[in-house]
Amino acid sequence: MKKKGSSASFGVIGLGRFGSALVECLAKSEKEVIAIDKDESRVKEARKYTDFAMVVGALDQESLEEVGIQNCDTVVICIGEQTDVSILTTMTVLKLNVPNVIAKANSLIHGEVLKQLGARVVYPERDMAIRVGKGLIHNSFLDSVTMEGDVEIRWIQVTQPLVGSTIREADLRGKYNLNIIAIEHNHRTDVDFPANYRFQAGDVVCVIGQTTNVERFEKDIQ
Repeated sequence: MKKKGSSASFGVIGLGRFGSALVECLAKSEKEVIAIDKDESRVKEARKYTDFAMVVGALDQESLEEVGIQNCDTVVICIGEQTDVSILTTMTVLKLNVPNVIAKANSLIHGEVLKQLGARVVYPERDMAIRVGKGLIHNSFLDSVTMEGDVEIRWIQVTQPLVGSTIREADLRGKYNLNIIAIEHNHRTDVDFPANYRFQAGDVVCVIGQTTNVERFEKDIQ
């Protein structure tokens, strides 16, 4: 694991469904990830995605320093089910001066305690429910859909590298083998647009193609 500041690096403590999915997502985006859990089978599964997956029984300062958590730019504590362990681990990680500490909470009270400690808090189930609800209300439910054959439809925010270019000039089909199927601008979605449409700040494009190509395109315009 590289020292802090050389590149973005992440630590994930707790490899339940949320933590495991997070490790897989970060690793597939070519991020360096330290993955920690006391369950050997979960750690073994995480090793499919990162070489830095380790079994750690006691989440005390000495153990966390030994695996290099203090060198991470961001650490996510995914132990929402065990409130006491979650709080103590969050305190320890903050004490190690990790710049960005995120903690999973399973209740509002749990979350408030974590916030008071200085962590950013996520409520996976609650946040997903709100996201789905807003999508249903505004008729914009789909952020991404994965289909058979590793094909994905994804909404992607237009960033500066694309602003001012036309669809023809951007050539997503030639460069990434992706097709644009919709463009959203000023809360209006168009599915019928010319090749000389010029991307504007605030646009969101809906593309379809192989997931690897979608991710490569999204990474290139970040």
